[in-house]
Amino acid sequence: MTESSVHPALWPAPHASGAVDATVTVPGSKSVTNRALVLASLASEPGWLRRPLRSRDTLLMADALRAMGVGIEETISSSSASSPSAAAAPEAKGEAWRVIPAGLHGPAAVDVGNAGTVMRFLPPVATLADGPIRFDGDPRSYERPLTGVIEALRTLGARIDDDGRGALPLTVHGGGALVGGTVSIDASSSSQFVSALLLSAPRFNQGVEVRHTGTTLPSMPHIRMTVEMLRAVGAQVDEPETGGERNVWRVSPSALLGRDLTIEPDLSNAQPFLAAALVTGGRVTVPDWPERTTQPGDALREIFTAMGGDCELTGKGLTFTGTGRIHGIDVDLGEVGELTPGIAAVAALADSPSTLRGVAHLRLHETDRLAALTKEINELGGDVTETADGLHIRPRPLRGGVFHTYDDHRMATAGAVIGLAVKGVEIENVGTTAKTLPDFPDMWTGMLGA
Repeated sequence: MTESSVHPALWPAPHASGAVDATVTVPGSKSVTNRALVLASLASEPGWLRRPLRSRDTLLMADALRAMGVGIEETISSSSASSPSAAAAPEAKGEAWRVIPAGLHGPAAVDVGNAGTVMRFLPPVATLADGPIRFDGDPRSYERPLTGVIEALRTLGARIDDDGRGALPLTVHGGGALVGGTVSIDASSSSQFVSALLLSAPRFNQGVEVRHTGTTLPSMPHIRMTVEMLRAVGAQVDEPETGGERNVWRVSPSALLGRDLTIEPDLSNAQPFLAAALVTGGRVTVPDWPERTTQPGDALREIFTAMGGDCELTGKGLTFTGTGRIHGIDVDLGEVGELTPGIAAVAALADSPSTLRGVAHLRLHETDRLAALTKEINELGGDVTETADGLHIRPRPLRGGVFHTYDDHRMATAGAVIGLAVKGVEIENVGTTAKTLPDFPDMWTGMLGA
């Protein structure tokens, strides 16, 4: 793991002088926005995405699809004012993207940045293009797992040049179509391998049958999200649950419908703000929290309640209240691994030890999140040890210091949570939060009334 030296600026993490009491409007979900962009681009008719997230990851996705020929128009849509969720995100009031499908073509160059959804979801799309599509990205993207997607696409009939790396950079030589069929894949390192194949599968000549062969499958809520979004645009997705055929998905070839979709708030990005209520013994309301969702962030209601808070979900949103005490927790986060940094930050401030399990795959995320959390919390005086599949956290009095982010947005927000209770914490490269939450510093100080 290499510390970032590109962004030396330090951001003094605000220290809370008392209990927070705020309403925080969280922008749209990155996971939903990027899946919706792919599905709308493969549809047989134009569609709308209302209140999409505008962040580095989603703009990279939109620019990549434009490079392959898709029309994506950003507009202020008056009709969105009548949407049931239109009260949220005042900074994006009425904003919508109109997606106009077109014949996909190369040559084109795609910058994936360090976005897992872009680097994994778009090579299958590129197989449907007429011509070569070159994929490249940030240095860290070269280290992130991609072999599963590459080999699966080759099995399904694609031609991909990666010089044997099984990683970026690579070129997909699109032939305008892909045969499809049955493929086995080990998605133990990322559920995105499965989602990547499913999203484009309706456009494959034979559809696809994906069989996961690994012993573990992290982040299942994200696969459920993919399946539900596919069904919402008219795809037929079967998930056999009998005869020992679990972890099998079958998508039939079909046309996809253009839809008018309002993007849910990003519940994982709500995490630091809910954590602020827990840490300070205060209260935070997140408007438009959905009653039913496939987003992993919804698990925060249960997890943070177990750690000492209380939540109430109403038609207006979720209100989370801290009690002034933080309890340790023993929890398997295998399905919601992206929540681990924020939970670890809260656990470092608890009154008893915590064990976070089931997240060995986090070593392959934007950075090695387990090593990074251990190092940064311990350098502030904490006592964190890595386990085979997670972290054991023994709370200790913490002190100020520099909290490095390793160009990882969730490391930055985790450091900000600790800074609420510990004076003198400085976040290195807080700007990395622009990956999924562009206005985080202003939202954070606004929550504190600064």
